[in-house]
Amino acid sequence: MHCPMRKKRPTRDSDFSAIAVPSMHGSGYLDYTVETHASKSLEVMEEFRRQEMLCDLVLHVTYKERTVDFKVHKVVLASCSPYFRAMFTSSFKECRASEVTLRDVCPEVVGRLIDFAYTSRITVGEKCVLHVLLAAMRYQMEDVAKACCDFLTKHLEPANVIGIARFAEEIGCTELHQRSREYINTHFSEVTKEDEFFSLSHCQLLELISQDSLKVLCESEVYKACTDWVRWDMEGRAQYLHALLNAVHIYALPPKFLKNQLLSCPILSKANSCKDFLSKIFQDMTIRKLPPAPNRGTQLIYVAGGYRQHSLATMEAYDPRRNVWLKLTDMGSACSGLGACTLFGLLYTVGGRNLSLQNNTESSALCCYNPMTNQWSQRASLNIPRNRVGVGVVDGCIYAVGGSQGSTHHNTVERWDPESNRWSFVCPMSVARLGAGVAACGGALYVVGGYDGQNRWNTAEKYQPDTNTWNQLAPMNTIRSGLGLVCVNSHLYAIGGYDGRNQLCSVERYNIARNQWEPRASMQYCRSAHGVTVHQGRIFVLGYTIVVVTTTEAILSTLPGGFNQHGFLSNVECYCPDRNEWTCVTDMSVGRSGMGVAVTMEPCPGSLPEQEEDEEGAT
Repeated sequence: MHCPMRKKRPTRDSDFSAIAVPSMHGSGYLDYTVETHASKSLEVMEEFRRQEMLCDLVLHVTYKERTVDFKVHKVVLASCSPYFRAMFTSSFKECRASEVTLRDVCPEVVGRLIDFAYTSRITVGEKCVLHVLLAAMRYQMEDVAKACCDFLTKHLEPANVIGIARFAEEIGCTELHQRSREYINTHFSEVTKEDEFFSLSHCQLLELISQDSLKVLCESEVYKACTDWVRWDMEGRAQYLHALLNAVHIYALPPKFLKNQLLSCPILSKANSCKDFLSKIFQDMTIRKLPPAPNRGTQLIYVAGGYRQHSLATMEAYDPRRNVWLKLTDMGSACSGLGACTLFGLLYTVGGRNLSLQNNTESSALCCYNPMTNQWSQRASLNIPRNRVGVGVVDGCIYAVGGSQGSTHHNTVERWDPESNRWSFVCPMSVARLGAGVAACGGALYVVGGYDGQNRWNTAEKYQPDTNTWNQLAPMNTIRSGLGLVCVNSHLYAIGGYDGRNQLCSVERYNIARNQWEPRASMQYCRSAHGVTVHQGRIFVLGYTIVVVTTTEAILSTLPGGFNQHGFLSNVECYCPDRNEWTCVTDMSVGRSGMGVAVTMEPCPGSLPEQEEDEEGAT
């Protein structure tokens, strides 16, 4: 019988859900795939099982002298378990057997696995998940194992993660073990306060702290974890301290912290060889004035605040490895002309001002950003507000250098001690400096260039904290204010700035040993009031402002980098000291000037909102 075809698109109704496509058999045919067929078939097989119809196998499950029987269909178990598939389709005696015994496994757990085979549903909870996972691994039911791993991953916490990691390793559950190790690395400080941490063997602890992927704000957290572990059982564990200290990145410890440990750590007083080992390293740090050792984990470039027609409150971070930007928690208030630095893994912003059409308020704030939590908090305020302040870190203290308040330009310098959370004045500079370049190197603070309200400087001076004195250095070859200054390989790089007539793209390098400046390759763009930082031995410069020559000195002193007649460009350049060349690497999300820039560890993934990606994958 011929059935005439209507040119009408097939439709679905509530009783018939199917996908229809042109058939390979040719014109006039359609292939139908009924979407509910598999689930309906399983429902019928589950009904057969409940009514003990067509079952061809009895599973005797024995555990602690207790046996429970399950009547099942071999084909159903074999379809979702390679273990049972091999048992029922090979030359094993179970292939034709009508009864099989499973020993040393909880019947309730096997019952859950059987239920899953027939229904595709599995329910797990805190009390049973480890038993279900162990059985799923044993009988190679991969989907159940994944469900258990997902449950455990969602319920990882500092108090249980070490135990779960051990369990996953013992049963060969690679994914769960990896997730657990990642959690330990990310939450190291919290994990080391729990009882499970102190049950680690010295080999397990040594393996843990040897990883560069540990997320710690400061290496002192790793050192303290080792000494706390030893203190848990001094007699039995003191012998392992030296091996543990060899795995700690000792040269990344703050010298002040290391000095305090040598003076007061009770464990070191009982371990002379360890004390001698640390003492030699401390002397090496002190005599050679070594730069800080690289931190563990991935380091990002953080950009806080800035100016674009008005002060900004934005906070973001750039990952040079992946060439992506992360949007982070905004600062508490908009700010430009601020300084930024990193101390013990925390990022600090200092001073600045909130400048807009409605507001023009200078700031004395010290704000702290924690990348572990993606949160801001307040610390003690400066003694006086400082706009366009220079910032540096020497021996565990933050120095705020120069800046301005209204028409007053400061030659004063303040130092913040994190232990007391107090600012105190130190010896002032020889001249007032706004927009000066400030950098720490070899245990000293260097300040170059800047603007005192009338004069722009090419002069340079060096502050020695141990004597509280300033020494004059050789002047730069070029007058510069609004410049960037960084230390790389015991050399200072003065980058860009404004000489009173033009923005500068020139760069000069200061040889500390020779007290001499020399020119280096110029940037591709002229910049002032830009952000400058060092990431893995390379210099990054971010943002800039184009200054109109006719703008008065008074206006220039109040704006963070000058008036921009062409717009704030977002270009980021990178300098390689070995090749002495600049390359453009990326663009900021928003062009700006006068922002605070510093480098520290990447934020913990759990603290970040979901990032929206563009077509190329960059946020």
